[in-house]
Amino acid sequence: MTRIDAKFADLKAQGKKAFVSYIMAGDPDMETSLEVMRGLPGAGVDVIELGLPFTDPMADGPTIQLAGQRALEGGMTLLKTLGMAASFRKEDDTTPIVLMGYYNPIYSMGVEKFLKAAKEAGIDGLIIVDLPPEEDSELCLPAQEAGLNFIRLATPTTDDNRLPRVVQNTSGFVYYVSITGITGSAEADAGDVAPEVLRIREASGLPVIVGFGVNTPAKSQAIAEVADGVVVGSAIVARIAAGDSVADVLTFVKTLSDGAHAA
Repeated sequence: MTRIDAKFADLKAQGKKAFVSYIMAGDPDMETSLEVMRGLPGAGVDVIELGLPFTDPMADGPTIQLAGQRALEGGMTLLKTLGMAASFRKEDDTTPIVLMGYYNPIYSMGVEKFLKAAKEAGIDGLIIVDLPPEEDSELCLPAQEAGLNFIRLATPTTDDNRLPRVVQNTSGFVYYVSITGITGSAEADAGDVAPEVLRIREASGLPVIVGFGVNTPAKSQAIAEVADGVVVGSAIVARIAAGDSVADVLTFVKTLSDGAHAA
């Protein structure tokens, strides 16, 4: 059982929904992003999504694209991102960390070398948005053999013919993208999300966590009420970009987590 599996089992036993937060590793610099990361569990975060900066983040909107650019310009790399996770693990051995990004940096490093380093750094799961199920042998299956969850995205365009293939080798949870488009580009609607969550949960047998388009405590609660949890990314990254202090960022995160946990 991974930390992700254990976390969702514990939340289910408590009758609670999950709050998942995304931050970009190295934005605005490694020290600040690590300080934010260390404060996330205390702000009510159940699972941390740690963004891996990449030059061509095709699924991400301007807010997260710019965060990735700032991180890369500051010298952030895949190895430094894993080092950030390892530093976090020195103080927190229970909060799950999901590395979210694109395949190119992993491919460049080498899958076997990457998986060994990720496991040693305390990474629990991967969301690699540009690897479809047809490429499962590339990274998904080796990751699961190494003891990492491989979390797949489902979208409003994932129909009943496609869905079984999408969830076939997924583990940990399914990330439902609530809108058609990029991160931060529109708002999620609970009425639209609810039937999709049921459909995906039935197909996968896994918790379904909803992201994209969640940016306020009220929206966090509304989406969590119809799902197993909610992800917030762009709204948090925007606060960091605006120069908010770490304390202010974490205070904002706490309002979002309180919303999800009130569901």
